[in-house]
Amino acid sequence: MHGVRSVEGSASVVDTELDTSLDGVVVKVASSGICGSDLHLLAWNLPVVLGHEFAGFLSDGTPVAVEPLATCGTCEACRAGAYNLCVDVMGSLLGTSRNGGMAESCMVPASALTRLPAGLAPSDACLVEPLAVAVHGVRRGRITAGDRVAVVGAGSVGQMALVAAQAVGATVAVEGRHDHQRQVAERLGAAPVEGTYDVVLEAAGTSSALARAAELCRPGGRIVLLGTYWDEVAFPAMALCMNEIELIPSSMYGRSGPSRDVDVAATILAARPEVATQVITHRFPLDAAAEAFATAADRSSGAIKVVLEP
Repeated sequence: MHGVRSVEGSASVVDTELDTSLDGVVVKVASSGICGSDLHLLAWNLPVVLGHEFAGFLSDGTPVAVEPLATCGTCEACRAGAYNLCVDVMGSLLGTSRNGGMAESCMVPASALTRLPAGLAPSDACLVEPLAVAVHGVRRGRITAGDRVAVVGAGSVGQMALVAAQAVGATVAVEGRHDHQRQVAERLGAAPVEGTYDVVLEAAGTSSALARAAELCRPGGRIVLLGTYWDEVAFPAMALCMNEIELIPSSMYGRSGPSRDVDVAATILAARPEVATQVITHRFPLDAAAEAFATAADRSSGAIKVVLEP
């Protein structure tokens, strides 16, 4: 079997084996998305197969997406449904601390599976994971129908934030740096950015994006931190404090009662097939992983979501 690992800071396809240390089931991978986090992880030379955004088939042909966590299930956070805050969360991440989905097959816990609803193909269902991140952020931000919402950053996380906020009935505007990102957001129904907003979803993970979020948020409003902050950021303290803006971190996904964020995400994608058509801009075979990663990293390529198809 082959999988994508970081070799001397670049994506390389190498021989690999299933992670038999993880109890679970084997998923034959149909699609595996390249996340912005994966571009950063290349420099870490991790001794695991990359990939946490993936979907495929079980041995009986059942189509599934994967919630890439193998958390303990017994700590206080896990029992409460907030398994993204598990005491062992950093040791449980598929694609970071355990072999992930940029491979022909991947061993995953049975609890990590979400069966795909009719209308959602495994070739597109790698978007379930990033959309679940946005669903979780919308839930954390207490966004409801009638809210005015702005999204700062229009990469794949920003596009998913748009879709997740629309799903609860909010009016959503998106601000993106690149023309192709703004055009996709418009085709998905984003409004132009005007005035201030009840909630701002910061989806870029930069100092400038956080400052812009503070500018766009109304007094007494909320900013949800969806982006991953890989570096220290400047904190717009004056704007946040003077306007009593609530700052809400959001990490990965979890469960609210019986409803998992990943299941909600799969349902949304099944109802809106145009999302995958617009957001997935490039597809590559597994043996072209180096080219796929280069495309994902190239701001001029027009890429939003680049997908590997083993």
